[in-house]
Amino acid sequence: MHRTLVQFIKVLRNADIQVSPAETLDAMHVLDVIGARDRNLLKHSLSITVSKTLEEKEAFNECFDRYFSSSNYNEEKKQIVSLDDSEQFSGNDVQPKQKSKDIQEAKERVIGQKESWEGEEATNKSLEARSHLGKLLLTGDKTEIMVSIVEAGRRANLNQIKFFTQKGVYTRKIIESIGLDELQREILTLNSKGRPPEQELARKLENARNQLREKIRGYVENQFLLHADTSGKQLREELLKQIKLSTLEKRYFKDVKELVFKMAKKLVTVHSKRRKKFRRGQLDIRKTLRSNMQHDGMLFDIKWKASKVDRPRVICICDVSGSVSNYSKFLLMFLYSLSEIIPKVRSFAFSSELGEVTKLFEESTLEDALAKTVRDYGNGSTDYGQMLLDFKNCCLKDVDKKTSIIILGDGRNNYGNCQVEILHQVYKKAQRVIWLNPEAKSSWNMGDSEMKKYAAYCHQTEVCNSLIHLERLVSNLMRISS
Repeated sequence: MHRTLVQFIKVLRNADIQVSPAETLDAMHVLDVIGARDRNLLKHSLSITVSKTLEEKEAFNECFDRYFSSSNYNEEKKQIVSLDDSEQFSGNDVQPKQKSKDIQEAKERVIGQKESWEGEEATNKSLEARSHLGKLLLTGDKTEIMVSIVEAGRRANLNQIKFFTQKGVYTRKIIESIGLDELQREILTLNSKGRPPEQELARKLENARNQLREKIRGYVENQFLLHADTSGKQLREELLKQIKLSTLEKRYFKDVKELVFKMAKKLVTVHSKRRKKFRRGQLDIRKTLRSNMQHDGMLFDIKWKASKVDRPRVICICDVSGSVSNYSKFLLMFLYSLSEIIPKVRSFAFSSELGEVTKLFEESTLEDALAKTVRDYGNGSTDYGQMLLDFKNCCLKDVDKKTSIIILGDGRNNYGNCQVEILHQVYKKAQRVIWLNPEAKSSWNMGDSEMKKYAAYCHQTEVCNSLIHLERLVSNLMRISS
């Protein structure tokens, strides 16, 4: 147990919590005195011992919850206790019956009942998967799936990850350990038979396999942020640019905010150089000669040529429901950082009914505005059809050929009326309609997703789940020619 505590102290130091050798000894003494039977008591006792400021206490709580649990399953941050956790908390003072009870209670909090891995019925009474992993995926038991990933990570020594370049190596180790290669062979065998039942099962297994790969990548990213030494400022910034926004902890919010403004400033500088070049221009030989023919070839009237970079009007519509709220707040933060070069940004938020938040951002601090936006508009059931109806009533008249529409959302409409004809009207009036989906393309059009219908009336549909994606998007947006 002391060895586990020492590893946890390393995690705290990576999170910028200064823990001295004396405090480490104090933490070991706390562990010896109170044991690990009461998880909350241990958490609060260690927090008092090693954290000195409010910021350190917040960072400690997040590190503790992440280190001694497997993952987050929803936006309410409900966590399960993995098999790895039971080993980390295994001491003489913990009884097997108590551990089993804790694990069972944690599972019941996360999933009251088994749900489909794909959001649709995955079992087939006449044909079933033969591989262990295939059976596990088709049962849809997310707890068991996540426990399998955690165990595979433990066997691969994932807690030894130190560098960003190792992510692919550890991802591959977990894939091999969990049995994904065996599942791939089963899919190939089913497809080779050519019969509809086997092909249907193969399709379901392929979809589940793709989602499992995304889950493994996300888990490796989480563990990298937990265990890797990211104390170097430049290295930390490069990592935060590339990592999925949904995996970032609250303690990185300040770093991301600084990085967002730095990225925006860089784009401002680049754009200013373009405008300066436009004012200078380049000599247009043909137009100059043609214009001065009346002067017997004397160059009295010089003609210049340049590509004008326009300032587009941007309307940003963000789904702030629970499933995508992490992504939308970063997009809003980034767009508002670019007010110097894109001054006409109107932002809207919705989960069902649409509301404009532009004025809110003008009158509030960024943190307060983000929190109020999610609180006011993020509690309803996602309804893209209602959002489009509201947009038609309040904003469609303002859309013209200099307007770019950016929609951020997963396109999941809870099987409601998607009102795609309204998006068609927007498509015909706007200069560009851009849809940014935080989900991997393998998840599009599955379950209640309406991305196939919406994509038909978008000029551009992209996966957008990192700061690199956002930077590329806004850079392209600024290059719109008049």
